Amino acid sequence: MTLLSVNHFSTVDIRAMDDQHGILMDTLHELRLAVVRGYNREEVSHLLKQLIEFTRMHFGSEELLMEQFGFPEFLEHRDEHQRLLVQIQESANKMLHGESMHMRPLLGFLSDCYREHMEGPDREYGPWLNARGVF
Repeated sequence: MTLLSVNHFSTVDIRAMDDQHGILMDTLHELRLAVVRGYNREEVSHLLKQLIEFTRMHFGSEELLMEQFGFPEFLEHRDEHQRLLVQIQESANKMLHGESMHMRPLLGFLSDCYREHMEGPDREYGPWLNARGVF
């Protein structure tokens, strides 16, 4: 499983968003460690819920910035956030309410989701906002 890490592909050159991306990656790493160390379902569930809640907050922060500065692809980006949240929540619910806890596939899925979003759509708003004085 590929672990997320901060690199120049995942930065958007807006400090608050880059800091939040780092927190998301740290939280995902904590979740991965909990699984590797054999934490029980309740402990893993708590970390997974934290990840989802912070993701929701982070997406809201991004959307507020994009809307405030009139980012032309704001609606598409917001729709992408909604799709990701639904996918993440559905996957988490299947794992949390299933008879067995299959976290490794979920962790791989989450890592891919976050990495692809940070290195793709998120990289588009950074330069646009930087040009408007947002760093």
